[in-house]
Amino acid sequence: MIEVKNLSKRFDTVLAIDNISARIEDGHVFGLIGTNGAGKSTFMRMLAGVLKPDCGEILIDGEPVFDNPGAKEKFFYISDEQYFFKSGTPLDMCKLYCTYYPQFDMEKWHDLMGKFGLEEKRKIHTFSKGMRKQLSVICAICSNCRYLFCDETFDGLDPVMRQAVKALFVKEIDERGLTPIIASHNLREMEDICEYVGLLHRGGILLEKDIDDMKLNIHKLQCVIKEPEKLEKLKSSLEVLTCDNRGSLYTITVRGSREMLVDYMELLAPVFYELLPLSLEEIFISETEVKGYDIKALLF
Repeated sequence: MIEVKNLSKRFDTVLAIDNISARIEDGHVFGLIGTNGAGKSTFMRMLAGVLKPDCGEILIDGEPVFDNPGAKEKFFYISDEQYFFKSGTPLDMCKLYCTYYPQFDMEKWHDLMGKFGLEEKRKIHTFSKGMRKQLSVICAICSNCRYLFCDETFDGLDPVMRQAVKALFVKEIDERGLTPIIASHNLREMEDICEYVGLLHRGGILLEKDIDDMKLNIHKLQCVIKEPEKLEKLKSSLEVLTCDNRGSLYTITVRGSREMLVDYMELLAPVFYELLPLSLEEIFISETEVKGYDIKALLF
């Protein structure tokens, strides 16, 4: 298990991470999503022990991660920007990782390199961005670490390779309890693979929830309401996150169970209503707007 306790990090006058606490259970895919500049990459670098927190601590299986080789053997970090030997080959990187990870599986590495169609002795600087990401994923899987930290890992992969990497993650989770922590802007990708998400905004975590539970407790309500008093009653009685309208047709994001909302709308008796599920992207927009991140102000 990974525990993050009261974590903060400042760069000069910029507070990048502001008093974050979180628990990441083993054997699940945890997604870290957030607005631009929310602190995702900074958080991932602290999680990997690359950056030292100004205050707070990160524990991996009860051990502090910073400046602790024993704790670092338990995870593999795939950064957003790939770093390799200047004139190195995949085989050179494989030999390097074998020195850091005692459980590195060379047989699996050769097998996956063949399946992904990557040449072991070709210079890495001739690889495309997507090929370098594939190489990093293969090395990470073959390290046999318990935890995998991925910063924008699917960025640069074509649709076929994205599905292949996801399938590889799922296989490792099922077979040996791998725990991937994935930071990404691509919410649709995250929705496909993640079981839990943490939403970062301006250096702090707005929420940390099971995706399925989150979807069950937030809905898009479309309704036609012509009487102003009914609209005001709805806004005061329900936990409304966002509300837009075109004439008398209102689109409202509201928190609550489906059963509770159906019962309320039946009593309210508007001209028309329907409840729709929200995607992770729509939930993200709704939650950030509540905290003052005005999407409309950015677009119009």
